[in-house]
Order: sequence, then structure tokens, then C-alpha cells
Amino acid sequence: MDAVIIGAAETDVLGRAPGRSVLGLNVEGGLRALADAGLETGQIDGVAGACSPHGVAHALGITPRWVDSTNVGGCSFLMHVRHAAAAIAAGHATRVLITHGESGRSRTGTVPRPRDPQSWTGQFEEPYGARPPYTRFTLPALRHLHDNGLDETALAQVVVAQRRWSSRVPRAGRRDLMTVDEVLAARPVAWPFTVPMVCMLTDGGGGLVVTAPEHATTEQLRRSVRVLGTGESSDPLLVAQAPDPAGDSAARRAADDAFAEARIARSEIGHVMVYDAFAHLPPIGLECLGLAPAGGAAEMIAAGETSPGGSLPLNTNGGGLAYTHTGMYGMFAIQEAVRQLRHEAAAQVPGVSTSAVLGYGGMFTASSVLVLARN
Repeated sequence: MDAVIIGAAETDVLGRAPGRSVLGLNVEGGLRALADAGLETGQIDGVAGACSPHGVAHALGITPRWVDSTNVGGCSFLMHVRHAAAAIAAGHATRVLITHGESGRSRTGTVPRPRDPQSWTGQFEEPYGARPPYTRFTLPALRHLHDNGLDETALAQVVVAQRRWSSRVPRAGRRDLMTVDEVLAARPVAWPFTVPMVCMLTDGGGGLVVTAPEHATTEQLRRSVRVLGTGESSDPLLVAQAPDPAGDSAARRAADDAFAEARIARSEIGHVMVYDAFAHLPPIGLECLGLAPAGGAAEMIAAGETSPGGSLPLNTNGGGLAYTHTGMYGMFAIQEAVRQLRHEAAAQVPGVSTSAVLGYGGMFTASSVLVLARN
């Protein structure tokens, strides 16, 4: 893999932006990423996004030679990086702009998603009440706790650890430090989750520019992040059919492919971002990535190993639980990894040079992994 990220930026506002539509947030994220890379729209010949990349291209005045509209939920943007790198290597594009924008809180310009009774979930899960995300994530969370002899305290420890990071990040939506007792005593959402164990609901977006080193200037390469390895996979759409309901077999396959392509050992990873729509996903993600022993991630988190000063910094912006979560969080996990590797993060990990990013999508049915490094 020979691709670099030369532009990365988020929208100016994260949180509540009722005056900005989904398309407007995508356009703003794209323009800010182009400005970060020092590029004009006329220098882009590939576009990707989970929401109407052709509409974004039209709005920006880009005439693309290559378009990727992959949408498998929150990990889509990690897949876009992978697909962009492949397209550039094949000569189908030179510089690819990836955008994300979502009005998850204000719902401005959001296309309604009516129920589809003919879909798999519409036939076999929704009639039993499993439609909102917090109802479909409870079974995997409970299975993970059961199989590892854990209880809700393990989920609370995840919140406590990530608030230690978000308390240092001015743009984070939730910055208050919390204790385990406070997390457990918070308002319940759906067992075993309380409010702090569930992601935020926000407006926002971002953009990335991917190219090959030979197409980048010396100045662009100075702040660039190299894409060492990528992977992606999917599992059945129904929780009841998942081959590994306590974990995520798709994530394990994606991680194995990404590390094999990157040709580095797990022990060389200095920073991790794991998609965390719910508090059980960070420990499951660490184990899927092979960065924690099976059943051992919860103990690592409780011991402070993923907190500031720990051996394996995790979700250093606070994650979807405390930084922002527009509905598809993967773009923001990549953004934080890029900031850390550029040494520009608000809660900077000293000397970090490698990062692993794991994204989940489609209610735990798709996964993608990026292994990134300081160029």
C-alpha cells in the first residue's frame, strides 16, 4: 500500500448546527480538508462519501473520474480510504476527496428512513422491538459480559477512562470526569446501558484527501500520514445469525488483513481508535485488533492502560461516547488518529508514530481497519 492522507479536517461546529444541512456539512468538511491540504477543487478527480458523493462533487464543482458511494454505516469512511488507495494505485484517480456530514441531532436536510417490512431485520427482528440501535446492541454487550465473567462495572470503566481524555479536549461534547459509581447511577437507557455508556447525538462532519506520495508536494508530505494497511469485512445482517455474537468476526478478519498488509507487529502500535457507539465496543475492539488478550481488555482499561499516561492510549478525543457522534462516527476516529500522528492533537500522546483505527458499521455487521503511521 502506497497512499498518504494529505488533508484532514472537521467542520467548524460539532454538536448542534440546525442551520446546516447534511449536504452543507459534507461540503464544509470537504472544503476544510482541501484547505488543510493546500489544494483547489480542480485538483481533485475522485470523490467518496456515504451520503451522495455525486451531489457533493456537483456542489463543489468537481468532475470526478472515480466515485465511491459505499455506505455500510459508521465504518464506511475507513473503507473509502482503502478503496481510494486502491483506485489511485490502479490509475483510476490521482487525488480523492472523502467527505462526511450528518445532521444527527437537528435532522436538517436528513433523508427519512422509513421501515422496510420486507428487509431481513424488518421480518425477523423489528417485530420483536429490536429497531433502535440501543435495542440491537444489548445482546452482544450482555454476551460479552457473560462470557468474560464481567458486569456493568466493566462498561462504566470504559466511560471513566475516555472521560479522562475528553476532559482535555476543548471540542469534546462531554468533558466532565466521572466515577464508576456515577456512571452506574445515571439514567438507564436499555439494560445494561446507562446514558454515559451510549454515544452522543450530534451534528457535524469532516473530510480527508488521499493521494500517492508521488502526487504530493514536499510541504504536503511534511504533515502527511501514511496508510500502511487496510482491511474490511462483513457479518450477517441479523444478530441472531452472527457467528460470534460476543465479539465481531468481521473485525477480526479486517484486522488480520490490515496488519498483514502493513507488515508491522501489533506490539508496534502506539495509539488506537475504536468505534464506540456503546461502551462494550472498545474492549471488544481491542481484542479483535489483537491488542489485548481474549477476555483481557476490560482489565487493561480498568488498570488505566488506555488512559492518559497508559501503555496503549485509546480513543484519545473521548470517542463517540464523549467527543461527538453524528450517527456515523468513523470519520472522526480517522481525524483523531491523523491529528495524533501529526502531533497536533488537543490531548497529544507524546512521540506517537503509529495508530490502528477500527470502525464498526451496520449495527455491528460490518467492520474496517486502518493501520496508519507518521510519514
